[in-house]
Amino acid sequence: MQRLGLNQGSYLGERIHASAFLNAFHQLAKAGRWTVESLLTGTGYSLCMAHRPARRQAGMNPRRLYLSSGIHGDEPAGPLALLDLLRSDLFPEDADLWIFPCLNPAGLEAGTRTNPTGIDLNRDYNHRQSAEVRAHLNYLENCPAFDLAIMLHEDWEAAGFYLYELNPDGHPSPASAIVEAVSHVCPIETATLIDGRPCDGSGVIRPATDPLARPDWPEAFWLLQNRCRQSLTLEAPSDFPLATRVAALSAAVLCALQKPNS
Repeated sequence: MQRLGLNQGSYLGERIHASAFLNAFHQLAKAGRWTVESLLTGTGYSLCMAHRPARRQAGMNPRRLYLSSGIHGDEPAGPLALLDLLRSDLFPEDADLWIFPCLNPAGLEAGTRTNPTGIDLNRDYNHRQSAEVRAHLNYLENCPAFDLAIMLHEDWEAAGFYLYELNPDGHPSPASAIVEAVSHVCPIETATLIDGRPCDGSGVIRPATDPLARPDWPEAFWLLQNRCRQSLTLEAPSDFPLATRVAALSAAVLCALQKPNS
């Protein structure tokens, strides 16, 4: 599978309209067993949140799973992957689920990484300068702890799929299984240096988790410190066709959502 060669200095591939995407997501979620909320930001755009409780049985202790996408507006494959999974009703019934399908709706509409004021939202979870991050955290601060968080992203420079895992407590890791599942639909990044971070060529990066070493927290760092001790940040290579990237992220999410082996 060959790269398209479209991206020169930034993402220059396909775009989607935030309003049409969010309307489709709302309609599908409301038609299912989901509660949908709009979190006001004061920017003219609200954040969509969909929650579905597990179908509980006696003695059941359901996992709490968190998913998000669209925090960078030039990464359309993540929102579309969550929409496809919602449409196909492939989320596990035995888990409590929280989904934020588009954390940067204005950026998605404009096709920009940042929000309209130039803030990279995925570096703002310590400083809270943006209205979008403040609205997101106001909601999350009233949520229970999650067992696993999955963030869907793209990398316009990557030659293949890769992921970051934060797992300081050594919980069973789905990372290798995810890479294997994705390899059937998309190339895997084999570089030994990815986004300035060393990698062993496996497509899995396990960065340091010291919050003091990185003051510009991404979403995953806030979750690690406050709500979730294991997270996966999935990175599709955005110089491949959009359908390939969506399929890669969908395969990764489905694999990650499987019950871990204890």
